[in-house]
Amino acid sequence: MDIASIGGIALALIGILAGMMVEGGSIAQITQPTAAMIVIGGTLGAVMLQFPMNIFLAAIKAVVKVFLHKGSNGEATLAQIVAFANKARRSGIVSLDADLSTVSDPFLRQALMLAVDGTEPAEVRKIMQLELDNKSEIEEKIPAVFEAAGGYSPTVGIIGAVLGLIQVMKNLSNIDEVGRGIAVAFVATIYGVAMANLICLPAAGKLKFRHREEQMIKEMMLEGVISILEGMNPRMIETKLRTYLFDSHPPKPGKATEVGA
Repeated sequence: MDIASIGGIALALIGILAGMMVEGGSIAQITQPTAAMIVIGGTLGAVMLQFPMNIFLAAIKAVVKVFLHKGSNGEATLAQIVAFANKARRSGIVSLDADLSTVSDPFLRQALMLAVDGTEPAEVRKIMQLELDNKSEIEEKIPAVFEAAGGYSPTVGIIGAVLGLIQVMKNLSNIDEVGRGIAVAFVATIYGVAMANLICLPAAGKLKFRHREEQMIKEMMLEGVISILEGMNPRMIETKLRTYLFDSHPPKPGKATEVGA
């Protein structure tokens, strides 16, 4: 669970609603199902028109990453790669074939399979970098869906407000209804702006960060396998790969990396 995402949106909503109530407003004044229907439906329709269905559905599924993403365990991955380096140093790169079934990450497993099969380091880098680039191109389109929604929703909110004002014009003879109708009409604008700035655009930023974090871990995996193939000392591999971690810190004294003979 991402405490920052959940706490951030909760803080934003509490601040806005509390400020409104301090000024004498009430939550009932901005509870308008019709306005929500216009903004949400119009925004989703515009986004579906812009993006292919598979990208749109992938973006919907990616919402989970904003609030429930556990994050990449870079330290565990680093420790696993260093352990492989120690074993390869002692028994040769072919000895890692027995450990392939224990590798849960498909990217790391494929890179190790190429290494065990005797593929040259340059070819391993070329093959895996191509896969990384292709996957990254697809992943980068998901935040773009939320950015597009953040651009459309305020405008759709204005459309909702104009539609509400059209209805107000029908009741010009009743000044009380006019005032109430104008207030209701502008709720759609509030929904559109809030949807863009409290949900869509922040979610796009968080997903970009998640994507870059995952990409850095994949790059660390690839660099680790290449370093093992090139026969680099495991201690040097650990020092080199630690620079890829966002929350990087050196190992504690007394827990030095094992280096095989």
